[in-house]
Amino acid sequence: MRRSEVLAEESIVCLQKALNHLREIWELIGIPEDQRLQRTEVVKKHIKEEGETTILQLEKDLRTQVELRRKQKKERKQELKILQEQDQELCEILCMPHYEIDSTSVPSLEELNQFRQHVATLRETKASRREEFVNIKRQIILCMEELEHMPDTSFERDVVCEDEEAFCLSLENIATLQKLLRQLEVRKSQNEAVCEGLRAQIRELWDRLQIPAEEREAVATVMTGSKAKVRKALQLEVDRLEELKMQNMKKVIEAIRVEVAQYWDKCFYSQEQRQAFAAYYSEDYTENLLQLHDAEIVRLRNYYEVHKELFEGVQKWEESWRLFLEFERKASDPSRFTNRGGNLLKEEKQRAKLQKTLPKLEEELKARIEMWEGEHSKAFVVNGQKFMEYVTEQWEMHRLEKERAKQERQLKNKKQTETEMLYGSTPRTPNKRRGPTPSTPGKVRKLNTTTMSNATANSSIRPVFSGTVYRSPVSRLPPSGSKPVITSTCSGKKTPRAVKHGANKENLELNGSILSARTFKGFQI
Repeated sequence: MRRSEVLAEESIVCLQKALNHLREIWELIGIPEDQRLQRTEVVKKHIKEEGETTILQLEKDLRTQVELRRKQKKERKQELKILQEQDQELCEILCMPHYEIDSTSVPSLEELNQFRQHVATLRETKASRREEFVNIKRQIILCMEELEHMPDTSFERDVVCEDEEAFCLSLENIATLQKLLRQLEVRKSQNEAVCEGLRAQIRELWDRLQIPAEEREAVATVMTGSKAKVRKALQLEVDRLEELKMQNMKKVIEAIRVEVAQYWDKCFYSQEQRQAFAAYYSEDYTENLLQLHDAEIVRLRNYYEVHKELFEGVQKWEESWRLFLEFERKASDPSRFTNRGGNLLKEEKQRAKLQKTLPKLEEELKARIEMWEGEHSKAFVVNGQKFMEYVTEQWEMHRLEKERAKQERQLKNKKQTETEMLYGSTPRTPNKRRGPTPSTPGKVRKLNTTTMSNATANSSIRPVFSGTVYRSPVSRLPPSGSKPVITSTCSGKKTPRAVKHGANKENLELNGSILSARTFKGFQI
C-alpha cells in the first residue's frame, strides 16, 4: 500500500476518533440529541468545504471547541456548587428539604435556571419569615416588660436573648411564636381588666366615703397602667378603703341609697316597686344590709342598661309633656297678653309644634315597646303600669284638669253676674289713660255691654253678638228708699250651658221691693 493511502486511512481514523470524542463531550455536558445532530452537520460542512483545511487546522478547530466545552462544563459545575451551598444554608434556616439535583453530571441550562428560581424563592421566604419573627419578638418583649415576666423556658430565651440570625425560621417556630404572643396578650388583657376593676372599685369607694381630692391625688400615679407593682398598689388601696367602709357603714349605705333613688327615678319605678326593697328603709346599718344594697344597685344598673334606650325615649316624652303642660298653663293665663316682645308668638309656635310631635313620639315609643315586649315576653311598665296606659292616663288627667278649670271659670262668672244683678256693676278704672283713637273704617269694635233703645223702660235690648231679644228689668227702689233708679246690668260673657228662656226665676225681697231676675242664654238679668 502506498504511503498516501496509509495517511488517508489514518486521517479517516483520526477524524472518526475526533467525532466520537466530540459526541462524548456533548453527552457529558448535557447537549440534547437534536443539538448534537446539528453540531455534527456543522462539522460535516466544514469537512466538505471548498479549499479544504489541513488536518492540523481541523485538529486545532476541534481542540478549540473542546476547550470551550470544558470551560462551559467548569462554569456550570461551579454555579451548581454555589447554588447547592445557598440552598443548604437557606433550608437549614427555614427547616425545609434540600433541592434535588444530580451533582455528578453537568447540569443543563434549563436545570440551572430552575435551581436559581428555587433559591430565589427560598430567599423571599426567609425575608418574609424574618420580618414576621422580628415583629412578633418586639411584641413579646413589650408584653413581658408590661407583665414583668422573665423568660423561663428555653424557647423564650432563644427568642428574647439569642441572636436573631441564629433563630430557626421554621413554620413550627413561627406558629409557636404566635402562640406565645397570644398567651402573653391574654395575660396582659386579664391583668388590665383586673386593674381597671380595682380602679372602678376605688372610685366608687371614694365617692361613697366622700374621700377628699388631696387624698385621692396621693394614689393618682397608680390610676394608669397594669404592671405588677401597679396592681399591687391598687389592691392595697382597695383594702384600705374597704376597711374604712366598714368603719363608716351608715355613711356608705346612705350614699348607696341616694344612687338607688336616682336609678328608681331613671327607671320610672312606682311607689309599690320602691317599697318592695324593704332594706332601703331599714336603720340597722350592718354588713348584711350593705350587701343587700350593693346587690340592689347592681341589679338596678343592669336593669337600666337593658332598658336604657326605652327609658331615654320615655324621658324624652316626659320632658316634652312637661313643656307642653307649661305652654298650656301659659295659654290660659290672661296676663300673657301684656307681653311686649316676641315671646308670646314664640311660645305659641312651640306649643303648636309640641301638639304635633307628642303623638308622633308616642307612636314611635309604642312600636319600640311592642317589639321589646315581643322579644322579652313581658310587659314594659312605667310607674307601675304599661307605658301607653300611662300616657293615656296623663292625657285624661290633663283633660279633666282643663274641664275643672273651665267649670271654675263658669262658676266664677255666674257668681259675678249674680252679684252685679243685685248690687250693680262696679266701674273699673283702666290702668292707663289712653287718648282717643281714630276709628278705622271696615273694622268693628268689640263691645262688652249691650246696646239699648232709650225709647221706654220696657223697650227691647239686643246684644251686639247675639240675636236673642231680652226685656229690661223693672224699676225698683234702692235699699236706702231714695228715688227709684232704673238700672240695667248685662254681662257680655256667655255661660257654658244654654238655659231656657224664662228659667231660674228668683224673687228677692229687699226693703219691701221685689226684684224679678231671669237668666237667659249668655246673659243674666
